[in-house]
Amino acid sequence: MSFKSKGEQSSRSFVSKKWTFLLCLGCFCAGMLFTNSNRVETVPQSKGIMRATAMEAEKQKLISEDCNLKAVSIKEEKHVSKDIIGEVFKTHHAIQKLDKTISNLEMELVAARAAQESLLGGSPLSTDANKAKSSRKRKYLMVIGINTAFSSRKRRDSVRATWIPQGEKRKKLEDEKGIIIRFVIGHSATTGGILDRAIEAENKKHGDFLRLDHVEGYLELSAKTKIYFATAVALWDADFYVKVDDDVHVNIATLGETLVRHQKNPRVYIGCMKSGPVLSQKGVRYHEPEHWKFGEAGNKYFRHATGQLYAISKDLASYISINQHVLHKYANEDVSLGSWFIGLDVEHIDDRRLCCGTPPDCEWKAQAGNVCVASFDWTCSGICKSADRIKEVHRRCGEGENALLGFTF
Repeated sequence: MSFKSKGEQSSRSFVSKKWTFLLCLGCFCAGMLFTNSNRVETVPQSKGIMRATAMEAEKQKLISEDCNLKAVSIKEEKHVSKDIIGEVFKTHHAIQKLDKTISNLEMELVAARAAQESLLGGSPLSTDANKAKSSRKRKYLMVIGINTAFSSRKRRDSVRATWIPQGEKRKKLEDEKGIIIRFVIGHSATTGGILDRAIEAENKKHGDFLRLDHVEGYLELSAKTKIYFATAVALWDADFYVKVDDDVHVNIATLGETLVRHQKNPRVYIGCMKSGPVLSQKGVRYHEPEHWKFGEAGNKYFRHATGQLYAISKDLASYISINQHVLHKYANEDVSLGSWFIGLDVEHIDDRRLCCGTPPDCEWKAQAGNVCVASFDWTCSGICKSADRIKEVHRRCGEGENALLGFTF
């Protein structure tokens, strides 16, 4: 091989090594540059991910706080609602207590007025009014007013001989059982006449009359009923006030047991409820002069208790007493009483034991353990010939003295 050829070979080898070195260096630099660019791009991406994670966590925190606030709000609302319900109950109780206080004050006012009017007018009521102060200190179960007339002496004596205790027994009935019983009568058209003197003499003997400031008369029964309740509620603080006719047999203990079941109701009206026809024809018994108020001919009355015996609670008796000057009077007293309660929140109790028939009806019921409260004949609106027959009714249908002695309320 020549020298020239050796030189060319060495030169090519040198060039080849030089370019190889440069190429390697360029590749290294390019790799470094590419790596740096990747790092620069990765950092913002990681920062974005971190920011997104932080935002998500913040959202979760806000949602959690919102839920907690809602839960707290719900708890507070429940607590507030409980407080409101509690306040409503307290307010309702306070209103009831206030109503009772007002009712008692009205009762005291009525009693004071009745006593004052009786004293100024010289009415026989003044005797009972003097006892009102002491009698109103205690509570009675019921006041039984027996409607009677001047001509009914025999009826009264027959009632005294049967279902009304006499003397010390009647006083014991008042003191221990809280039951007041009085014959109810007004005065004659000629005050102080022979009829009034006869009643005064009878009252001195028995002491069982309640005299009203009222002129007696059959057509005045509605007025008498109104005055009776007003007078009785002024004299005695009782749970119930009863009206019964003097030709009806009554079992007092059974009546008391019946009324006790309704003591919690402040406005109750108890009796044998009926709805008879409105009689427009003149001259017939129970004719209704104001029949046109009840609509077309042939219409019936509203529901009301039959007049032989019924009972009303204290609140209703007080209502009658307070509003007696504006309460309308119909021809029939039982209709009048029923009309006074229309529009009021009154519970009507229809108890058929308050209107049993005379034997054998009341006797069969007594034998079956369902003792009647009151017995009479529907055909006579009382016991037919009661002065003669009431003793037989009492013997066959009476509850016995032991029932009254064992009765408590």
